[in-house]
Amino acid sequence: MPDAQQQKGPIRRFLDLPPDSVSKTVVVAVGLCLVASMVVSAAAVALRPVQEANQLNDKRVNILQVAGVYDETVPVNEAFADFEPHVLDLSTGEFSDQFEIDTFDQLAASDDPAIIRALDEDPAGLGGTMQAYRMIYFLRDEAGAIDKVVLPIEGYGLWSTLYGFIALEENGNDIYGLQFYQHGETPGLGAEVDNPRWKALWNGKKLFTDDGTLAITVAKSPPPQGQEYYVDALAGATLTSRGVDNLVRFWMGEAGYGTFLERLQAGEID
Repeated sequence: MPDAQQQKGPIRRFLDLPPDSVSKTVVVAVGLCLVASMVVSAAAVALRPVQEANQLNDKRVNILQVAGVYDETVPVNEAFADFEPHVLDLSTGEFSDQFEIDTFDQLAASDDPAIIRALDEDPAGLGGTMQAYRMIYFLRDEAGAIDKVVLPIEGYGLWSTLYGFIALEENGNDIYGLQFYQHGETPGLGAEVDNPRWKALWNGKKLFTDDGTLAITVAKSPPPQGQEYYVDALAGATLTSRGVDNLVRFWMGEAGYGTFLERLQAGEID
């Protein structure tokens, strides 16, 4: 006849093993890992809509801030309703009706060759490719004329890609503000791109000289064109400053928004 231990079921025999048994330790550890991974996965799926909503809200707050119209007493969605979004074809500087405004962000994140194009030169450190279409935003005054133009920008600093916005006046040349909403630069050094005092330096600077030369510069000393085209580099953060200089000049240049800005300055966009 089988002994009492053999008559027990597999679960009972497992529970009767000593706590320091190798097999019991391994099974318990694996079981805990499986349960924990299931809980984390379920939480990630359940919270994804909330995370996406928070990310969208944060981006809109940054657009409001860079345009100088953020008021924490006004609901973000209500304030953002004053902005007029457009999908811009960078190659032509014209607005595209190829995409739905509400779904463009998802499309832009894909590998659709209609959206992504290769770069011959990549001074902004975009990985050799860029989006051929970008969502831009107009803020109009009470008379319906363009007051501010908000353009998304991005590029590599020292440790990370910086994502942000630059706001221009209606003439497409005077800078109203610049700020980043996502980056991983060094706290106290490159992360000083978030310092309000440094961001304030951008207000009133110009992108182009009278003859159309792109002159805006982030450096330790002004360019030959003068102070109005100059933003002082961050102290102790040479590579981050250089990255900001590269990305701003890239996006304001021919490969970025250059064609659009030419049309805006010529009064072809209203």
